[in-house]
This record gives sequence, C-alpha cells and structure tokens, in this order.
Amino acid sequence: MSSRRGRITDEEINELISKLQALLPESSRRRSASRSSASKLLKETCGYIKSLHQEVDDLSDRLSELMSTLDDNSPQAEIIRSLLR
Repeated sequence: MSSRRGRITDEEINELISKLQALLPESSRRRSASRSSASKLLKETCGYIKSLHQEVDDLSDRLSELMSTLDDNSPQAEIIRSLLR
C-alpha cells in the first residue's frame, strides 16, 4: 500500500478489487467477469459474507443438536471433540 499519508492509488484500488473478486465463489466471479463496478463487487462480497455467517450459524446449530444426542463418553462424541480442537 501507498505510504503517502494513507492515500491509496487507483492502481492499488484495482489490485484490491481483483483480490477481492478472486475470493468470491465461481458463480459470482462469472457474473462480475465484465469488470463490474467496485460498488457492485462490494455488494456481492457483503452478500457472500452474510451467507457464510448464516452457514456457520446453521452448522453450529446442527453440531449442537448432534452433540446433545450423543453420550458425552461415546466414541462418536470423542471423535467430534477431537475434530474441533
């Protein structure tokens, strides 16, 4: 990044946009392949991050439900605990 009092160049912005675009799933990248605006890319990225948060919450809930059905001393519970370490 530029060291000039926190100013960032257009080139640096374009580089960051490219890096951000590369982090999106393939389907979003195809939609954005035509060098869409930075604001559209940021909106897509925010939507993707929200969907990832929702997926983490859903998986956490499912794991909690699963763990509540297992005996704490069962081999299955121990395997799950070891995977979470």
